[in-house]
Amino acid sequence: MAKAKSAPVCFGTPDGVVEGQWFKGHRELHRAGVHRTSGKGIAGTASKGVDSIVLSGGYVDDVYGEEEIIYTGEGCRDRDTGRLYADQSMESTGNAGLLLNEARGDAVRVIRGLKIEGKKRRRTMGGYEYCGLFRVADHWMTVGKEGFRVCQFKLVKLAPGEVPTPKPIALPQGDGTPIEEQVRRAVEYELLVRDSKVVRTVKKMYDNTCQICESRLQVSPEGEAYSEAAHIQALGKPHNGPDVLENALCLCANCHALFDRGALQLSDHLDVLNGLTREMKWKLKKVREHDIKVEYVRQHRRRWDDRFSAPIDREN
Repeated sequence: MAKAKSAPVCFGTPDGVVEGQWFKGHRELHRAGVHRTSGKGIAGTASKGVDSIVLSGGYVDDVYGEEEIIYTGEGCRDRDTGRLYADQSMESTGNAGLLLNEARGDAVRVIRGLKIEGKKRRRTMGGYEYCGLFRVADHWMTVGKEGFRVCQFKLVKLAPGEVPTPKPIALPQGDGTPIEEQVRRAVEYELLVRDSKVVRTVKKMYDNTCQICESRLQVSPEGEAYSEAAHIQALGKPHNGPDVLENALCLCANCHALFDRGALQLSDHLDVLNGLTREMKWKLKKVREHDIKVEYVRQHRRRWDDRFSAPIDREN
């Protein structure tokens, strides 16, 4: 059976298609001009944008609402197991295209898979429903439930006749692309976080010694050491943690990576937990003047609760 050929990117609802219309499969979606690429969840390019996406339950971090959707972008998912095996990137074609949609105000057709089944590789068994046009309202990168960084997009449904407002991406002087600007802004943000007063304070408070493993990585003959500041409730979208000392830890690079991905966690009483088993490892190193707030600890731990049958929050 010949594979359907992709048509050019075309925004908006195709003629003859109405919201709520049901389609048996990808071939019917393609014939109606609703979704141009057979077997792929994102239809579009980095240079022209994305005109349609299919919600098929392929990523555990997705949240499908009627009016608002948190959509995980493409990339690094094993087709056999359905699991992520590496960090995603905004450089991927579909993710870059969705960034372009946000910047230019181009609407995205959203198609919802019905009766999604399967524990590993999930499949749509009940056909597809056309849900109408959505705008790309926001985007961010975060560590997902499987421990890898994922690209996420907030999609908001458009009212009939509503036109999305563009959010232009400022390019650097000279030649540049939206993706280059996205990378530049991410680097600047990381530098800002790294150089904040809170970061400097927590590192000085522990003399660059990791609060979890208590290692001090000396990097010069004069005794200078390297450490990293970790925010317990992550800064930025979608977690929106505050940049305050009560939400910060001084960690080595290894413990920081494990903590950010939920492989290390904290109990309400600041015991260090194995984030994969929730078994206690040891007590977190903490000086008296460092007042770590349990609300941030609980928020970090809740991000990984679906690994377990029940959370372990304890009210004090």
